[in-house]
Amino acid sequence: MKRPRPVRRALLAVACMIPLIALAAWQVLPSGRDTLTTVTVTRGNIENSVTALGTLQPRRYVDVGAQASGQIRKIHVEAGDQVSEGQLLVEIDPATQQAKLDASRYAIENLKAQLQEQQAQHALARQKHQRQQRLAAGNATREEDVQTARAELDATQARVGMFQAQIRQAQASLRSDEAELGYTRIFAPMAGTVVAVDARVGQTLNAQQQTPLILRIARLSPMTVWAEVSEADIGHVKPGMTAYFTTLSGGSRRWTSTVRQILPIPPKPLNETSQGNGSPNSTSKTGSGRVVLYTVLLDVDNTDNALMAEMTTQVFFVASQVKDVLTLPVAALLGSPGTDQPIARVVAKNGAIEKRAVRLGISDRLRVEVLEGLKEDDHVLIGPANGSGG
Repeated sequence: MKRPRPVRRALLAVACMIPLIALAAWQVLPSGRDTLTTVTVTRGNIENSVTALGTLQPRRYVDVGAQASGQIRKIHVEAGDQVSEGQLLVEIDPATQQAKLDASRYAIENLKAQLQEQQAQHALARQKHQRQQRLAAGNATREEDVQTARAELDATQARVGMFQAQIRQAQASLRSDEAELGYTRIFAPMAGTVVAVDARVGQTLNAQQQTPLILRIARLSPMTVWAEVSEADIGHVKPGMTAYFTTLSGGSRRWTSTVRQILPIPPKPLNETSQGNGSPNSTSKTGSGRVVLYTVLLDVDNTDNALMAEMTTQVFFVASQVKDVLTLPVAALLGSPGTDQPIARVVAKNGAIEKRAVRLGISDRLRVEVLEGLKEDDHVLIGPANGSGG
């Protein structure tokens, strides 16, 4: 007796689904043993370094200010211009300084005229005194007249000396006024690049209270990195230590240098302490509950002008490094690399796990140098210990 066609179709569909259900169950249900995750011992380079952020500044720069008050009449340069030492940069209206200089010259002329008058009076007093002396020799005059003539001679001599001193004083004032007039023409104190212009034509400057800053000239090679290193790491940084840095715009390019100087105190705002030597403003703060950062300086040539002022840098101070050595991820060790005898769990070809004591070298916090206990291409179990092992 034949089965109805719908029943045969249903049985066939069930038979086809059984393998699919079995395959899905095999993939989803636990297999009864854990999957082992391993890493391979490989050769590579390890670098132990201190990292810090820094800012680029020109090694040499000068802020050009005004020593004379007045209105800016002309600025001969713009930001980005190359200037040579002694080049004229700025002219200030010299009317006030010229008037003072003219007044000083007239005062000297007046004093010289008065000196000539006193010299004539002194010559006359000398003649009178000599005549009184001749008369006194023949008892033809009174002693009182001789004394009066002598006093007049001494008085005119003193007045001549007084006017000579006043002339020297006026001449000193004249030189000062000439210098003041010279200050109305500002020249470049060094060769370099104009990196900033902070004044405008027509602006009035007042140099009586403080020196107004007009522009900045810098030499863009070499540049100096002002790196801020935390107090936890500063003990590992030493003068002469090798360092390198990268910039956001430089891609993978590295600039190599050495530590030139470690400033002895953390930078503070300019209203609290003067940094001197061209220290850039620092955002680091000191005090209770705040991070203490120390400034480390390193210089680098900038012949291709790839580095610019105020660029942010990532600095790496290299404490130690090794190349082409056996390396292993730190996470593959039981215990920390600083312990006396860290353990690595080596997975053999037959699947057995062997615990080995290893001797380690330097670490970069992610990978560690393996000195003894492992060989290249060993497979090491990674992950927390779960009680398995040999």
